Amino acid sequence: MNFKNTLFLDIETVSGKSDFSQISEKMQEFWLKKAKNLYNIDALSLEDLYADRAALFAEFGRVIVIGMGFLYVNKDQQLSMKVKTIAHHDEKELLKEFGAFINKTYKSKELTLVAHNGKEFDFPYLCRRMLANNLEIPKALQVQGKKPWEIIHQDTMEMWRFGDRKNYTSLELLAEMMGIEGAKSDLSGDQVHDVYYKEGNLARIESYCMEDVIVVAQLYLRFHFMNLVEPHNIQKL
Repeated sequence: MNFKNTLFLDIETVSGKSDFSQISEKMQEFWLKKAKNLYNIDALSLEDLYADRAALFAEFGRVIVIGMGFLYVNKDQQLSMKVKTIAHHDEKELLKEFGAFINKTYKSKELTLVAHNGKEFDFPYLCRRMLANNLEIPKALQVQGKKPWEIIHQDTMEMWRFGDRKNYTSLELLAEMMGIEGAKSDLSGDQVHDVYYKEGNLARIESYCMEDVIVVAQLYLRFHFMNLVEPHNIQKL
């Protein structure tokens, strides 16, 4: 397979503010309406549910890290990978940098994005947050109005579903099941809010995101019956 125009992607998001009390009264009203319909197994108050779940929705959350991975064949003819992250406390600057990278590096009609649950989360989330920040969406991400067969982006969770729309399988579970190294260990998605707002440790979240990108790429290779990238051939930029 030719991976020249394939970009593996993962994003990390947090709630727009650290807690419910910091958002505007109008946004509080909108959140309370939204939260009433959310699955709430821990029986949290609707206000406390903001810190726990707002990051999942582009209307109430924001992007703090974007991880990207690129596959290539090295001089020894071995499949290799480069991984980099863009992280910023200022979401607009983060998205500007990401958009500039996409537009400079890839031709829009040829770029294939690959993510786990990307079609339902990563891709639309990025587009919505770009619009919220009054930024032009790269052409490669402009999929609105297109028919499903016109969209070339790939989703490893969709590939695993085999048409079973009600099935959800986490990236961590698939990696463990298939013996893929590099899955997240010391951090999980539900901890990102506290690591960011309470610990202020953006670097730790960057590392977590980078590992996810590696796993997505390895999983994608496995789905195509290809050998995985050896750890010594993975370069973290």
